[in-house]
Amino acid sequence: MNDLVAGVDEAGRGPLAGPVVAAAVILPRGRGPRGIADSKTLAQAQRQRLAAAIRRSALGFGIGWADPAEIDALDILQATHLAMRRAVLALAVLPRRLRVDGDRLPELGGLGGPVEAVAIVRGDATDRAIGAASILAKTARDEYMARADAWYPAYGFAQHKGYPTAAHRRALARLGPCPLHRRSFAPVARATELAR
Repeated sequence: MNDLVAGVDEAGRGPLAGPVVAAAVILPRGRGPRGIADSKTLAQAQRQRLAAAIRRSALGFGIGWADPAEIDALDILQATHLAMRRAVLALAVLPRRLRVDGDRLPELGGLGGPVEAVAIVRGDATDRAIGAASILAKTARDEYMARADAWYPAYGFAQHKGYPTAAHRRALARLGPCPLHRRSFAPVARATELAR
């Protein structure tokens, strides 16, 4: 009987630019890399080391994305749930249960079988599988935003990853939004109006 459990988490709800990325991770029971924690509490080098170890030791993992246009069309919560659903669908095997970071669950119908799910507030800090998912989501998103820096070098995406830092806000005010910016977010909407 399938007793697999996947942890699910996202990265990138708060930035002004770039996708929201989710990961689903099935860890071997009682095993897996040491040091797994909420990705926000780890240094970049720790996250990268752990991400490689998680990918090697996981029974399965999947990554899902929702791009800025989907975020603008759906809203950030629904786009996050879409990315989570895509991450679960990217798993090679469907787990029996999901543990999802947060207080709401994504739509789980049509995944190919019955799946039980529970939402766990601050699950990335208390559940190893969710912590592992937070690390994979964060490192995947950070890698994407580092590549995006080559496409749009004037914005500094490699440094701030699209988050609303002072440097990012100055670049946005000076240059206006690029295609990676989320037009539905207030600071980007204001910059769009000023650029007209």
